[in-house]
Amino acid sequence: MKKDFDSDINEFSQIAEQAAGSLNIVRASDIQRAGNANIVRAELPSDDDNGDGSLRPKMLDEFLGQKEIKENLSVFIQAARERREPLDHLFLIGPPGLGKTTLAEITAHELGADFKVTSAPALDKPKDLAGILSTISPGTVFFIDEIHRLKPAIEEMLYIAMEDFELDWVIGQGAAARTVRIPIPKFTLVGATTKAGMVSKPLQTRFGIIQRFNFYTQEELASIIKRSAAILNTKIDDDAALLMARSSRGTPRVANRVLRRMRDFAQFYGDGRITLKITQDGLKKLQIDSLGLEHYDREILLSIIRNFGGGPVGAETLAISIGEAQDTLEDYYEPYLIQCGLIQRTPRGRIVTAKAYEHLGLEYKAKANSQPNLFE
Repeated sequence: MKKDFDSDINEFSQIAEQAAGSLNIVRASDIQRAGNANIVRAELPSDDDNGDGSLRPKMLDEFLGQKEIKENLSVFIQAARERREPLDHLFLIGPPGLGKTTLAEITAHELGADFKVTSAPALDKPKDLAGILSTISPGTVFFIDEIHRLKPAIEEMLYIAMEDFELDWVIGQGAAARTVRIPIPKFTLVGATTKAGMVSKPLQTRFGIIQRFNFYTQEELASIIKRSAAILNTKIDDDAALLMARSSRGTPRVANRVLRRMRDFAQFYGDGRITLKITQDGLKKLQIDSLGLEHYDREILLSIIRNFGGGPVGAETLAISIGEAQDTLEDYYEPYLIQCGLIQRTPRGRIVTAKAYEHLGLEYKAKANSQPNLFE
C-alpha cells in the first residue's frame, strides 16, 4: 500500500514540476496590455509602468496613504511574526492603480517571506496551480491578481489549499482513478480584485483579512509625487506637485505617469526642474485638465450636451455616438465622471450635471419637468 502511495506521490511530483516549469508567472500588467493606453487610464498599464518597480515602497512605513489599512495590517503582521505563523489570507479590493500589488509585496517583505506572483488568467488548468503550490517554501506570500477571473476548477482546488494546506489530486484514469491528498507548506494567499462582486462567496469567506482601498486625497498624491521625484532625481516645486495631484484621478499609478511626462517636458523645455509653468503647459499638451479628464472624457460630456440636449441618453446610443464599445464606456469612463459629479445615471439614461457645464465653460439651462403632473 505504501509503495502505491509513494508511486502516486512521484507521479504527482513529476506533473507539478512540469507545470511549474511551463507556467509563466506574470504580472497582470503583462497580460492586460491593450493598444494605446492613455495616461489617466489606470486599468491599462503602459510601458512606463514597467519602471515603477523602483518607485514602489518596500516597507509599510514608506507606503503613503491608506492609513487605516496600514495600521491594521501592521498589527496583523506583527502578531503573525511573534507567533511565528504565516499571516492569514489577505483579500485586497479596490480600483486599479491604488497599490494592491505593492501592498502584497510589502507584506512579503515585512514577514521576511518569499513572494510569488501570478494572475488568474495565467492559471489555465489545475495543474498550473498545483505546480506553484507544491514548490513554495513555508510562509510564502502567494499573490493572485484579478482573482475574480479564476476558473471554477482552479477555485475549488484553492479552497482546500487555503483551509487545510493540502491539494486534492486525481491519479490514473477511468476505473483505476483515485484521489490523493498531498500536503503543502503553509502559505499566505493574497488575492486582489477590481470587481469584488464577481468573486464567489465561498472564496471570499476563506480570506481572514479583507481590506478595501479608497482613492487618495490630493495631499497624499502630492506626497507620493514628491517621493517619486526624489527617487527619479528630479526637482519639483510644491505647487507643481499639487497641480499634478489634482489631475491624477486620485490614483498613484496615474500620478507617477504624469510625473514622468512632466519630467520629459522639464528636461526638453527647461533645466530639468518641474515648475508650475512647465506642469501647466505639459498638461495642456497632453489634453489633461484640472480634474484629470482627458480628451475622450470631455467628448462624452460634449456629446451628451450637443447631440442629446444634456440627456437623458442610453449607454448604447452614447457609445455609438463617440465610437466606443459600451463596455468600455461603462467600465472605464463613466465611473470617474460619476465620482466627479459630472454625469448622473438615471432609469431613463445618462444626464450631464450643472457641474459639467461649469467645468466645460458652457451655460447651463435647467430643464423643465418633462413629465406632466396628472394631479394638477
